This record gives sequence, structure tokens and C-alpha cells, in this order.
Amino acid sequence: MEKNRKKLTIAAPRGFCAGVDRAVRIVEVALEKYGAPVFVRHEIVHNKTVVDGLAAKGAVFVEELDEVPPNAPVVFSAHGVARAVVDEAKRRNMIAVDATCPLVTKVHIEARRHAENDRHILLIGHAGHPEIEGTMGQVNADAVTLVETVEDARTVNPPEGAALAFATQTTLSIDDTAEIISVLQFRFPEISGPRGEDICYATTNRQKAVKDIAAGVDLMIVIGAENSSNSKRLVEVAKLAGARASVLIADKDAIDWKLVDDAQHIGLSAGASAPESLVEGVVDALGERYQIDVGEEGKVRETVNFKLPSILVS
Repeated sequence: MEKNRKKLTIAAPRGFCAGVDRAVRIVEVALEKYGAPVFVRHEIVHNKTVVDGLAAKGAVFVEELDEVPPNAPVVFSAHGVARAVVDEAKRRNMIAVDATCPLVTKVHIEARRHAENDRHILLIGHAGHPEIEGTMGQVNADAVTLVETVEDARTVNPPEGAALAFATQTTLSIDDTAEIISVLQFRFPEISGPRGEDICYATTNRQKAVKDIAAGVDLMIVIGAENSSNSKRLVEVAKLAGARASVLIADKDAIDWKLVDDAQHIGLSAGASAPESLVEGVVDALGERYQIDVGEEGKVRETVNFKLPSILVS
């Protein structure tokens, strides 16, 4: 029986960014240097396949430092941590390895600089996300206000007479963030912004790649975790850019075949925490069920590479 024919366009770039690749390597190198177990505070990145793979090698994932035994190494996740966590690790003389993405660290430095200059920070991001918790934890609680939506930007009331600055989570929708910033700058013309773009290069590149193919597809499939901010933004970007349908899946086992059956042209991308093996798994699953014509679209090639922390290479 002849298979139905489908067109599959895979977005490029997709999947692992330099910050995620570095964080995963940090855990692997820590395991080589210190031996198992190596404790990791919070998921190193938001992807179950990655976390399970590292756990199989000897990583133990915990939520707080008091779950880490004395003298055991602990790795801070790519999302970053509050200063109180770093201070606690120092107080307990822990072997602490910081896997915070350098682009998140840049936002931390900005936040501390604004606070030192007595500016109140309007932080654009999603409540409860580990990156936001880490950034808010760089300064005193009364020095920062979270802004999640355009409506928040229209109604936020910072301390009267305070000098203001804004910063953003690195994994947000570029378009949504631009609108929020525009509202803040209209309301507060003297507000200070970052010296460079806060939203990371990988988020920008993946969103543009999805935008470029979305209008031509019946279904956009994005591989990523439900708690991955950048993956969820890709789904939203695809819908806004014209995809008839757009869905987030964890892996090939989560494919909704009814949606795929109804689509002739399928787009495929992956969030920055999703390994290429998951993309290959989805392509193989589609190939088993349909006759697929596969193409890749996207001209950006990423060459960013972040060094490992000195504690692991000394």
C-alpha cells in the first residue's frame, strides 16, 4: 500500500544553543573530575531526555542545597541562581560549579549595576521561571518589579520619583517583548535599558527560523518541554506567523497523528534545550508512516562557543 506523501520543512537553526551545550558538558566534566554522584540544583536545562541521560551517568537532581551531602560537588543550572544560593554554598564550603548561561549572567550583572546606581528595575519575564527567580535574587526585593504582559506595562506603578531601568528574561518572544518595552519607554521616557539585547542570540535565531517557514505550513511541530519558555514561545511565534496549527511535543511518542494526517506541509523545529536526537526521532517516525519530502530552511549558522568554568579546567 502506497504511503501518503507529505512535505517536511525543518527549521535551522534549532535545538541546542551554546549555553545549553555548555551546561550539559559542565555536568559531564564534573562527573569525570569528581566521580558520581554530582548533585545538580534544579534541572540543568528544561528537557527530560537530557536530564534522564545525565542521571544515568550519575547526576542527582535536587531543588535546594540542603539536599546535597557535605563535601559533594553541586552544579547550578543554566538558568542561574539568586545570590543567596551562591552565598549559602560559600558559607558551607561546597564545591560549587556554576553552569549559568553567560548570557543570563550578563543580565545578572546589569541588574546589580542598576541597583548600585539606585535605579528601580522593571524586569520583563514570567513569574516562577527559574531564570526570573535568579535574576530577581541578584538585588533586594524592593529594587525590582516583575512585568509579565503589555497590560502590566501599562499599569505598573514603580516607586514614586525613582530612577528606572528595564531588563528581560533571555527566552521571551521578541515581538511581545518589543511591545512591552515600547509601552514602558512611552510611559517612562527616562528609563534605562540594557547596553545590548537581553534576549539571547539563540532565541532570536530560532524564532526567526520558525517565522520564515510558518506561513507555508499546515502544521508546525516544536520539540521541547512544557516548562521550556523558549520552546513555548516558538509555538506562539509559529501561530502568529501564519501556521494553520502549531503544537509542542516532548518527543516522537507525543505526536498527534490526527493532526499530522490532516496536514500536507509540516514544519519542524526544536527549542534550545532539545537535543538533535529528538528531531531525528520525529523525522524517522514521520518517515515510517508517510512518504516524506524533507528539506531544511534557514541560512543562519551559529558559531558561538562558551568556555567551561575555571574550576573544571584547572
